[in-house]
Amino acid sequence: MAEILVLVDHVDGAVRKTTTELLTIARRIGEPAAVFLGSGYEAARDTLARFGAVKVYVAESPEFDDYLVAPHAEVLAQIASTAQPSAVLVTSNPDGKEIAGRLAVKLESGVITDAVDVDSDLTTTQSVFAGGYTVNARVTQGTAIITVKPNAVTPEPAETTPVEEKVAVTISDAAKRAKVVARTARAATGRPELTEAAIVVSGGRGTGGEFGPVEALADALGGAVGASRAAVDSGWYPHSHQVGQTGKTVSPQLYIAAGISGAIQHRAGMQTSKTIVVVNKDAEAPIFSMADFGVVGDLHTVLRQATEEIEKRKG
Repeated sequence: MAEILVLVDHVDGAVRKTTTELLTIARRIGEPAAVFLGSGYEAARDTLARFGAVKVYVAESPEFDDYLVAPHAEVLAQIASTAQPSAVLVTSNPDGKEIAGRLAVKLESGVITDAVDVDSDLTTTQSVFAGGYTVNARVTQGTAIITVKPNAVTPEPAETTPVEEKVAVTISDAAKRAKVVARTARAATGRPELTEAAIVVSGGRGTGGEFGPVEALADALGGAVGASRAAVDSGWYPHSHQVGQTGKTVSPQLYIAAGISGAIQHRAGMQTSKTIVVVNKDAEAPIFSMADFGVVGDLHTVLRQATEEIEKRKG
């Protein structure tokens, strides 16, 4: 069975949930082989074993932390050239997509981004053209390089004892042309990362700038907070929380849109959500056309009542 390389997305060895999702997909289509680049492998070992990595390529070097993604793509290409995998799976985030693009050039292979599913024959499913179409695609040249959106699948444990292979790191001078000179830690909110959250509650123009009810419901559900472009442009919520074509793309199990009209720009960022709930006082709002469940009413009242009921049931 051919290897499926999975690039481990981690922070100092803390493996992100997106990697466990990729390992789950990899088990369906081949033999999962994780690629760990950077420092902190000891912290990652148990998680990779728990989610089915049969093999782990380990390339520990501080240089991965010192430079942008070019070294990652270069070393990943070295591993792929030797391992000859049938596919390489990468998390579909800004860094992941850049690594995938660079890797495709190095391996002279095709690349598919933002997949929401991968079949056993490496045919992918994507939502394209601002969510207007669902298409199937397949790489026809070289190694299939695929970036997969967070929350595409539910992670499924499968205990293994991975074979570990240390990889000698050789990074060219060309890959070191963009160096990280400073880092600023993002303020902790206690909420999950927006693009990785299983539940997202977003507020729009209908909030009138009052995001308290949106945040309260998100916290009750253990979810992340999003915002429409209208809310962000009005200065009501930080740009880093914008969901949409010019913001972040999310694909949670549950997406709650409160006071959002449903412009195509916003829909493009949340179209692939599994279940969509809409709260809007305008019964003719376009976003109702894509809702699984809809409530016509004032979001301040509806969200408050929903939060109170959830907290009561949590008891």
